[in-house]
Amino acid sequence: MPLRDLLLGLVVIIIWALNIIVIKVGVADMPPLLLMTLRFMLVAVLVVPFTRIDRNQLPWLLLLSITFGGLHFPLLFIGLGQAEAGTGALLVQMGTPFATLLAAAFLKERLDLRRWLGLTFSFAGIVVLAGGPSLPAPLPTTLLLASAFFWAVSNLLIKVAPPIAPFTLAGWIALFAIPQVALGSWIFENDQLAVLSRASWAGWGAVFYTAVMSSIVAYTLWYRLLQKHPVSRVVPLSLLMPVFAVLLGMWLLGDSLGINKLAGGIMVVVGLAIINVRFEGWRKLSSGRQ
Repeated sequence: MPLRDLLLGLVVIIIWALNIIVIKVGVADMPPLLLMTLRFMLVAVLVVPFTRIDRNQLPWLLLLSITFGGLHFPLLFIGLGQAEAGTGALLVQMGTPFATLLAAAFLKERLDLRRWLGLTFSFAGIVVLAGGPSLPAPLPTTLLLASAFFWAVSNLLIKVAPPIAPFTLAGWIALFAIPQVALGSWIFENDQLAVLSRASWAGWGAVFYTAVMSSIVAYTLWYRLLQKHPVSRVVPLSLLMPVFAVLLGMWLLGDSLGINKLAGGIMVVVGLAIINVRFEGWRKLSSGRQ
């Protein structure tokens, strides 16, 4: 990959890692479901007028608005409000192992030795994290793992749905998710108008960053790289996201780095690498050739 494209890929990863920090700062200033509603509104306004959908895509978009917009994102925002940024980023990365297991169960994709080894490392890393003080309380941990699970479910749905352009997907999921998340905010949160009137730059900045930088700018650059280069060269860059999130959490938020987070984080990232990156040696080992 040319140096320019490699740097663009790293910019995307930094944007996504910083998104974890921004969410934590944002939900400290504004209730998570209210922030999520505003984020979806901004994405919908910026994207939907420039995209079109057909009748075959509509049912899938409605379903994805529930699993992705109504479950994955709200659970992520609520969970991150009660967890360290780096630990939260590592827990959310479990979406990849969950997606691997779901694909094997429902799409009959074969789990070879490489994938089993990656799954083992990933889940073992979570067990190691659980033994340290940086793991959040059981409720936010469950919320973040549930967020990862619904990310995996959403990716499974995208795989079997009719082809939908990435920005069409983002815009219309946001549009259909607005009433779901707004209803959740109305039921579970209070004094929304008062909160909006006294919201600081942190809350409004989080709305802008999560909508524009993370959803629109980062994905524009990411899909451009995927169009120019093989997936096997682009996707491994995403393994750096939780690493950057841990470092940014330590630098900007004062998060700790204990032995459990370090060891567990390395195991999770190694597991993700084994699942995502294919090497010739793995193919030989899986097929039994010497």
